[in-house]
Amino acid sequence: MTGEADKALVVLSGGQDSTTCLYWAIDRFGRANVSSVTFDYGQKHRVELECARKVAAAAGVPNACLPIDTFAALGGDALTDASIPVSDKADEETELPVTFVAGRNLIFLTFAAAYAYRHDAQHLVTGVAQTDYSGYPDCREETMVALQEAITLGMDRAFTIHTPLMHRSKKETVELAVQFGALDAMALTHTCYNGRRPPCGECQACRLRARGFAEAGVRDPLLDIQ
Repeated sequence: MTGEADKALVVLSGGQDSTTCLYWAIDRFGRANVSSVTFDYGQKHRVELECARKVAAAAGVPNACLPIDTFAALGGDALTDASIPVSDKADEETELPVTFVAGRNLIFLTFAAAYAYRHDAQHLVTGVAQTDYSGYPDCREETMVALQEAITLGMDRAFTIHTPLMHRSKKETVELAVQFGALDAMALTHTCYNGRRPPCGECQACRLRARGFAEAGVRDPLLDIQ
């Protein structure tokens, strides 16, 4: 564990990956030094906002929810644009999944850094990964390295972006959740792009999650909710 002066802010979506990262951060920095931030960006699966609040409460850490209405105004993706259904299809021009929200992780981490700046936190924790991911360019390690440098320069303060899941498969992410005592909290999380609880089991996010639990030989607590 690091010193008490080291504070961490976790970008908490209310999903499996960010919840695992929250418990990782608690183990790394100590519960008293960890807080979380959630973004209301006009996502159609708005249930995740309440899930994030419940996860943070269960973990015993503060949670702030900040509004960002720009993405919904821009549209063009299946997570914020009501006219685009969730599917496995790729955008014809970019060849990226229709669920890709352009700039989302860049904006989230920049806003998180601004929040951390005002709350004397030096460490930002995010659940992005370039293994078993959906092809999003803002989940890649090189993106995070560049963003860390930009944020540090732009705010004239040293920030460290931690990506505990960057090179982990979904199976390994489940195993990490078990290791850090986050498994029970998985019943509070949300993954489904269609906003369903229990999960729809059909969208790409649900399938990736299901595969990870299956490969780890662990039953997903989310399947047991009523």
